[in-house]
Amino acid sequence: MTPHKDRLVSPGYCFILAANFLLYFGFYLLMPIFPFYLVEEFGVTEGAVGAILACYTVAALAVRPFSGYLLDTFARKPLYLIAFLVFTLIFGGYIVTGTVLMFIVLRIVHGFSFGTVTVAGNTIVIDITPSSRRGEAVGYYGLANNIAMSLGPMTGLFMHDHVSFDIIFITALGCCMAGLICACCIRTPRKQPVPRTAISLDRFILLKGIPLGIDLLLLSIPYGMTTTYVAMYAKHMGITGGTGLFFTCMAVGLAVSRLFSGKQVDRGHITEVIHIAFYPVILCFLSLFLCERVAPHSIRAAEIMLYTTALVLGAGFGTMFPAFNTMFVNLGRHDQRGTATSTYLTSWDIGIGIGLVLGGIIGERLSFSYAYLTGAFLSLVSLLGFVFYAAPHFHRNRVE
Repeated sequence: MTPHKDRLVSPGYCFILAANFLLYFGFYLLMPIFPFYLVEEFGVTEGAVGAILACYTVAALAVRPFSGYLLDTFARKPLYLIAFLVFTLIFGGYIVTGTVLMFIVLRIVHGFSFGTVTVAGNTIVIDITPSSRRGEAVGYYGLANNIAMSLGPMTGLFMHDHVSFDIIFITALGCCMAGLICACCIRTPRKQPVPRTAISLDRFILLKGIPLGIDLLLLSIPYGMTTTYVAMYAKHMGITGGTGLFFTCMAVGLAVSRLFSGKQVDRGHITEVIHIAFYPVILCFLSLFLCERVAPHSIRAAEIMLYTTALVLGAGFGTMFPAFNTMFVNLGRHDQRGTATSTYLTSWDIGIGIGLVLGGIIGERLSFSYAYLTGAFLSLVSLLGFVFYAAPHFHRNRVE
């Protein structure tokens, strides 16, 4: 194999890393802010917050199978840029929204564009990097998300304490505009024409990836609960300052683990990497459940427990993500890369959406701590499904 073929870093790869970081920075800047925005500006209850925010995920979920089909059928870069542009412009819409209904409409359109741009970005990364370093390429690509996750929520929560919501929306708009410029600079290989065949379900959903998708879905439910409600959970416990540090610690764990997990995937340890990472993830959700029991006795101890959990939880998920992504791609043919990526992200979105709704309901009726106890149980079920069915299914059906 020639050195040129094994070369990972290229101008196009650097541009898509920058575009991905800026897109997700705008996304994560607002993620912990929206619950406060809905409560403070519109008087929405905590239970309703989850349902409203889930509209975004449902919209992304609805469009992902179609975007995967389009990306496998037509040129990918134009679709990527159009979706990126729409995603960016919606931030300006939040500035002028005056009703909950208008906000919901904007969130739905935002979800459509996000569902398309993320499938396109993940697929283009696979196109412009060598297959021998796919796990590493996907890992570093996800690392851009993690850095954004580190800085975005922390910045958003800081801005929430010092500036208006409009300024936060303008900041997100500016970041995504810069990301769109970077996206325009990416050079993608010429896509080979795809023969016109009868449209079948497998062109929209990677059927061989369904068992793996169910596993990923179960994992993403507690992940969605965590990223959306942890700030409110901390506030309920009496941890009023430094909530953004939770996201920073989680992002550090995600980033550090990605530096080596992608390489392990490329060496063939793909299912082993995921199996090992399940255990700290399950323990972390149990730890989040216990934080509320510790807080009445010592807020300081609860803070240390919360941030330590964030670091380990990030490491667990950061180890899994590149492996899961690569597994989906390896189950599909070369002309199914968009569909494989779409199925991977669709599974993730379904779980995030369920997590948004379920977390809000549990938080309102019981406590957010019970949402994390539920998350530990779902992660355990996912582990058992992976070990006894999904992993053997992958080894029997992998194409690459």
